[in-house]
Amino acid sequence: MDTSRTCESSEVRIDHSLSEVERQHLARRTKTVLDCLDQHDISCSEHDMPNIAVLGSGGGLRAMVGLLGSLSQLKEEGLLDCIMYLSGVSGSTWCMASLYNEPNWSTKLKTVEENIVQRLAEGRVSWSQMGQKLANYYAKKENFSLTDVWAALIVSNMVNEIDEHKLTEQRANYTNDPYPIYTVIDKQCKYDRLNADVWFEITPDESGYSLPGAFVDSSCLECQFENGKKVKEQPEIDMLYLQGLCGSAIADMEDIIEYLFEALKHLMINKIGSTEESQTSLDVQNGYQVLLQLVELNLCVLRKEDPTDYLQKMKGLLKDKHDEIERMTVRLENKVTSEKTISKEELNEYTLQVCSYITDLFTKQDFWDEIWIAIVRAIERIVHWIWGTTYDYLYGMTVKDIDPSILHSKTREYEDTAALLNSPYFSVLRQERKIDLIISLDFGVGDPFESVVKTAQICEELQIPFPEVVPGEDVEPLDFYVFRGHSKAPTVIHIPLFNAVNCKGEIEKWKDRYCTFKSHYSYSDITDLLGKAGLNIKNNKEKLLKEIENVIKEKRTSKLGKI
Repeated sequence: MDTSRTCESSEVRIDHSLSEVERQHLARRTKTVLDCLDQHDISCSEHDMPNIAVLGSGGGLRAMVGLLGSLSQLKEEGLLDCIMYLSGVSGSTWCMASLYNEPNWSTKLKTVEENIVQRLAEGRVSWSQMGQKLANYYAKKENFSLTDVWAALIVSNMVNEIDEHKLTEQRANYTNDPYPIYTVIDKQCKYDRLNADVWFEITPDESGYSLPGAFVDSSCLECQFENGKKVKEQPEIDMLYLQGLCGSAIADMEDIIEYLFEALKHLMINKIGSTEESQTSLDVQNGYQVLLQLVELNLCVLRKEDPTDYLQKMKGLLKDKHDEIERMTVRLENKVTSEKTISKEELNEYTLQVCSYITDLFTKQDFWDEIWIAIVRAIERIVHWIWGTTYDYLYGMTVKDIDPSILHSKTREYEDTAALLNSPYFSVLRQERKIDLIISLDFGVGDPFESVVKTAQICEELQIPFPEVVPGEDVEPLDFYVFRGHSKAPTVIHIPLFNAVNCKGEIEKWKDRYCTFKSHYSYSDITDLLGKAGLNIKNNKEKLLKEIENVIKEKRTSKLGKI
């Protein structure tokens, strides 16, 4: 893929207003929305037309397939064309990435859906392809992080595709579709509950902090900036990386570390099996085995198994090779507790020392296999837990409403919004977007009201208009909830994926079948889930239309009151 494309604009935009491209899209989309409503015998003018956003929550492949099923049913019921925005977090962005790579996907959704289903059910990405992608990321990027590893080895394996299209290639390709918004958070800001700078949006046109209003052309998101001016070009991110960036919080930290080490283990075994011994020296071959045993050791400790055998194997491989690492191995062996455990700190220190030894070994042997080097760097990133490192386009600027820590930082770390809030509410709560109705599709398997309740609490603290949220007292969640607020707040329709209506007393059974880190769905898994998600739309079509009419009436009443 071509990575030589340059930024469309080399300057940062500090402004709360929507981009010119987004405004133009909304103007075109308005006629589509009005025509769609007219087909349902809902008459309104451009001035009282409801501005509707669909939100897709996180949830791995469950969210990806769930959003696809919901959108397909909206299309079937003749409602998709009344949606102005489509915003997602985590697994929902995987669905969006697949949809928006197809120009004007909403006009041919049946075919697009069939292609996605076939890929998920039957497609495969080989370990050699994943390894080469990992190596390409490491070779071409100055800010190589765990997000690159996650995208290349985990996301590609889940979505069965290495999508090297660029996000900006979607420009002008969605003229008949809702405006897409992918979302992440600024990791360094997430621990401050009152920090409005945490919410970060990415669109085909521009990316930036949603609430303070600080944006950069999306083709420049990885570029280096100082004082609002681009000083160094960097390759534009591809769609696989974007999916890794948006969809990385699908398990807790220990599970993610285990998944990454397990993936690296399989990649190394595949790589060793495909390498002819005659092509490498005995020392390099020994280095392969040391690295593999290091990963096995880390997996063993994570699983709370006895590490003694792996440490003994490491001693054997290192004997007469590297005295210091051999001595460290003996010391680590002596520190194994009576419960057969090693402290995380000691294991991390040892892991980094072995990686340094392997790097020196490869360098001295004049050996430079990009995949093996990338594997070593990936292990180091796991230890340091570095995600989503990106040059800070606001570095060195003076901006009144931006947290000073952002302005003084050369790089920022972005991560999955679901690590803080499992729905992209704040992308559509930008005042400039003037959203009247939010359709919240919740694909989580935990508390079905957690995200909407948390959003209401944060909005109250940040003084952002949002309806009061009082969850129902139902033993099992229903399939349709409406939260209405005052005239400045949007109405929120909240739809839990698995509910009393579409699961009929078997909610836990469906949750178990579609656990979040299930990495592959069969054809029947996919079609069954598409059906469940679709039922939530089909069963509530009239309620959706009623709430749309209510919004129109509210807007008309509000305007009359101002006359």
